[in-house]
Amino acid sequence: MKSLAITNEVLTKALDYDSYTKLIGDLFSENRTTNDDNSESQLNYTKLNIQRASRWEKRAKLNENLKEVVNKINNDQIWLVITEGWCGDAAQILPFINKISELNEKIELKLILRDQHPEVMDEFLTDGSRSIPKVVVLNKENLDVLGSWGPRPKAVHEDYVKKRRDPDYDNKKAAEELHLWYARDKGKTIQAEFKEFLESLN
Repeated sequence: MKSLAITNEVLTKALDYDSYTKLIGDLFSENRTTNDDNSESQLNYTKLNIQRASRWEKRAKLNENLKEVVNKINNDQIWLVITEGWCGDAAQILPFINKISELNEKIELKLILRDQHPEVMDEFLTDGSRSIPKVVVLNKENLDVLGSWGPRPKAVHEDYVKKRRDPDYDNKKAAEELHLWYARDKGKTIQAEFKEFLESLN
């Protein structure tokens, strides 16, 4: 599959993981968010996410089965992540994706902001929604799309969406339960599902 929106220009302007992390921190120090929705709630989410991502950057451990699959990748790939600094799922997931990408020099991780690239996001919707983070794996040579993964593990995605659509279920409670799941799971499910995803690309 070929993406009409993912061009060399988009990829040239994309950020590496460290630059993305620094951008979030720099903006937050100015009471700003990555999409300039500088409301108190978005700033609070950003603050929480900086803490969440930092914790996983220090503590995340990758399992051997996943490492084995990643080390077998022998074609040059770009992993393009569509994300935002205020996104709670991104803070829980991207530190793992970054560590996974670092296992193999054939993989180049790049990140773009969803609201700056709606044309890219709209090619990778989830049930019609602009849900993030989304990892798009590209063949580096010709930019063919090999597959995409996200916005969160299937094991928890359906339950979370169901709760959010239930008018009698408090949205704040649904989000708290989701992040409690991430904390307890410690990235095991993210790794298991991402391993299956990578295997499906071969």
